Amino acid sequence: MADIIKLLPDHVANQIAAGEVVQRPASVVKELLENALDAGASVIKLIVKDGGKALIQVVDDGSGMSTTDARLSFERHATSKIQKAEDLFNLNTKGFRGEALASIAAIAHVEMQTKPESDEVGTHLKIEGSEVVSQEVTVTPKGTSMAVKNLFFNIPARRNFLKSNQVELRHITDEFHRVALAHPSVAFHFYNNGSELFNLPSDNYRKRIVNIFGSRTNEKLVPVEEETPIVKIKGFITKPEFAKKSRGEQFFFVNNRFIKSPYLHHAVVAAFEGLIKADSFPGYFLYLEVDPASIDINIHPTKTEVKFDDEHTLYAILRSTIKHSLGQFNVAPALDFDHDPNLQTPYEFKNKSVVQPKVTVDADFNPFQEIQSKGNQMTPSYNKQPAKSWESLYVGMESRMGSNDAANSISFESEAITGSIFDDEKEVQEALATTFQIRRKYIVTTIKSGMVVIDQSRAHQRVLYEKFLKNSTVKEAVSQQLLFPLQLTFTPSEINTLKEIESILVSIGFIFDNIKDESFTVTGIPLLVTESEVSMILDQLISDYQQEINGESFSQTDILSKTLAKTLAVKTGEVLDSKSQLALVNDLFACTDATLSPFNKPVYITITESDIDKKFI
Repeated sequence: MADIIKLLPDHVANQIAAGEVVQRPASVVKELLENALDAGASVIKLIVKDGGKALIQVVDDGSGMSTTDARLSFERHATSKIQKAEDLFNLNTKGFRGEALASIAAIAHVEMQTKPESDEVGTHLKIEGSEVVSQEVTVTPKGTSMAVKNLFFNIPARRNFLKSNQVELRHITDEFHRVALAHPSVAFHFYNNGSELFNLPSDNYRKRIVNIFGSRTNEKLVPVEEETPIVKIKGFITKPEFAKKSRGEQFFFVNNRFIKSPYLHHAVVAAFEGLIKADSFPGYFLYLEVDPASIDINIHPTKTEVKFDDEHTLYAILRSTIKHSLGQFNVAPALDFDHDPNLQTPYEFKNKSVVQPKVTVDADFNPFQEIQSKGNQMTPSYNKQPAKSWESLYVGMESRMGSNDAANSISFESEAITGSIFDDEKEVQEALATTFQIRRKYIVTTIKSGMVVIDQSRAHQRVLYEKFLKNSTVKEAVSQQLLFPLQLTFTPSEINTLKEIESILVSIGFIFDNIKDESFTVTGIPLLVTESEVSMILDQLISDYQQEINGESFSQTDILSKTLAKTLAVKTGEVLDSKSQLALVNDLFACTDATLSPFNKPVYITITESDIDKKFI
């Protein structure tokens, strides 16, 4: 039998490796930014065009590379970070596999200009699809400039799977946030299609957070700090009143590397127990420093998941640290029975000077007019005014009240009866008797062949979804004007998302005014939305649109209609009266598709008479 196993060519192996390393333009941004940080850069510039599809360029002022290093950096498994297997357990750098540049060069056009400080001239290298096109000597400043153009040019199938430019830009922005938050001492500049999105100077952690997420974020932050032999924790959490319905700003950093950890996230949520609602999520920016030998960061290709040696201890320390910070800054209520409140100085008197109290006494005051002595007893005699009889207060009351006939003569204005869809009360009772609610979750109604069990929340979602979709399509939405406009604040990235979907929101019934970098005014809302729900709904809409909840390339109108329907629909646990149940059933079966919810889940099930008969066999 002939041999059938052969070694793959290098360019094919690189394309296969690129499938793990480069999933979308944001993956390239992550790798290039981390390389710039490993090079010791103090200023990093990120330039993006067309959501990273046309150009991703990272310019740094780091150490740069020699001509030989520049050429070797694009070879597979070539790295300066590790030399032996034991180095994997003592990593203090970002990239270490030596596959990033090789994988990127296999699926894009790459240009690199680099020069170390000691050399007079640098190296200009061009690579297209793993093939070196040219290598020249060039004049360039100290550091490295890496430009990646035409991503996935030789893999059309992968390029077709990329989302729109706005969606890819949001993913790039997320990666930029993660890197910039982990390194506040490094200055970052972010440009998109020629316009500057972020200009982050070198600063401390708090100011870096505020510069990224807006000035209003400063008042939301509560400091967290704890140092133990196992872990050193510092950072910030947001106050409970600023918890969001969606997962907002939640960042974990371990040794200055962004990670995702559901286990540690549960520790944070547990610390907020009793302070936020069960369906709300707190924000946090937590920086953990542990011994590099106690974690394994090589368990996931993107290096966003790590394995801790002692997760249970870390969980307990993190939870107690956050609880301590919430109590220390009077965010959480505390009960201390040993504390004497009389010894505590009120906050408003903390910086005031001491003032001698003044007491005035009337020396002529004497409550006793006469003192009569009887033996050893002294009985005081008070000068009292004779109290009037209490019956006198009610003299003439009967005449003022009048007789009972006066009360009977009072008439009330009756409400006008506008009519009913039923001819008589009997038909009303018969119609309402056909529906009833089970466990505040399901509505049961009868049909000729048996009965129908309807999920009330999903049914209402379907009804609202089609209503919003119709209003936004035919532009017939009705808006209710607010007497007092609402002033809402969001992060700059959320404001940009709001501008993208503003036209759709206006067609649904929202009216916006005075949209700025971090705030905007709501002057009108849809009829089905209450004023108290506006902030929560807009926050959910922006979050779902950014995350693309459907996972497919649906239109903006469809995504927003689904989110609004989900937010405003009747929830499981709400009690519906008989008329509401009947109205919901009628509206459901008037929909174009009553079988599925907007999220493709069944709305109702049918139980026929034969199904019931089988249970009694």
